[in-house]
Amino acid sequence: MANRPEKMDSRSKPNFLQFNNLACETAGGKVIFATDEWFAPSRNLLKRDPPEFIASAFTEFGKWMDGWETRRKRIPGHDWCIVQLGVAGIIHGFDLDTSFFTGNYAPFASIQAACLDQLPSFALEGDRTGMAASSSQFEAVAQLNSDSWQELIPMTQLNPGYTDTCHNYLSVTNPRRVSHIRLNIYPDGGIARLKVYGIGQKDWSSVSSNDLIDLVALVNGGVCVGYSDAHYGHPRNMIGLGRAANMGDGWETARRLDRPQVLKVDEKGILKVPGSEWAIFRLGHPGIISKIELDTNHFKGNFPDSCRIDACSLTADEENSFFHNHWSSDKNSTWKTLLPPQKMKAHFRHEFSGGSVVHCGPVTHVRLVIAPDGGVSRLRLWGKLVPNVLSNSLQTSKL
Repeated sequence: MANRPEKMDSRSKPNFLQFNNLACETAGGKVIFATDEWFAPSRNLLKRDPPEFIASAFTEFGKWMDGWETRRKRIPGHDWCIVQLGVAGIIHGFDLDTSFFTGNYAPFASIQAACLDQLPSFALEGDRTGMAASSSQFEAVAQLNSDSWQELIPMTQLNPGYTDTCHNYLSVTNPRRVSHIRLNIYPDGGIARLKVYGIGQKDWSSVSSNDLIDLVALVNGGVCVGYSDAHYGHPRNMIGLGRAANMGDGWETARRLDRPQVLKVDEKGILKVPGSEWAIFRLGHPGIISKIELDTNHFKGNFPDSCRIDACSLTADEENSFFHNHWSSDKNSTWKTLLPPQKMKAHFRHEFSGGSVVHCGPVTHVRLVIAPDGGVSRLRLWGKLVPNVLSNSLQTSKL
């Protein structure tokens, strides 16, 4: 029987969990080298879904585990792997999740990082359970000189994978762009998931001011900086790659308890409800937005009734002040209406442009408001760049 879900206390969690997981497989992250993958392959580290445990599951190599687990080392050295981030950017923190690794977790770990000019030509293919790196793979990876990469996390003791100890949160202060990380475990063992929280950093020098670009996209440096509720799915999912794979790959709130017992609509057919939910995003670059896409793909019985989008321009100090006050001190005068209230549909890609989108001038932040509650799978904000006056300090802001 499954355990009853526990209420999450976000106040005890580090702020960097608000950012994007730059290493996730859905963002294009991949493991390109691992010393050993005997019990469980390293690619599991980058799965989007939470780890699971199946008591009766075994392979010919031993107990099946949903993570990366090396054999008990009987030779000199320690195990390590190299992860190519799906989106290169500024890293603010890590989560080394040891879920279900209780008597077999890696007792210590360290993390190094580099920004490579050219992507390595080698990669790991197929199911590598029961395998170890070959001499040719060691020769290829030696060309990266990863043992001399910058150390972001020194050797740190990890906690076992019980419910109350499995998340090993490690904060980072590093303003440099990173494309690859090296995860070292000492001397061997297992880790269920590796999450690399940060903000994508795009080279904007090749983008013309006449190009229409999705300014809020994960790959372009967009990031969620605040939200009211994320009971079933975090708002950052909305700026991910492609269309959502399922409802779990979107933002979904709980049902609001202030919903009227009997629902009524206004003259436009929009529900008359007292409450709403919201999510705030910092754009990857200041710009003027002219086209909007809101996709409720997969949300068929739980899509929002209506939505609107507001926009504003903030400095790093203003953003930090609002964030640490949970945006409660955010005055309505700060925001301008970008998209007036719109009725929404189930499982539908909504597109707005022309007269539907209000000209707000250059903006750095947007606020999506949905009423009364529900789910949205993707948010796209297409616009043109304006001179970068604020975004450098915003990109390195740790909130």
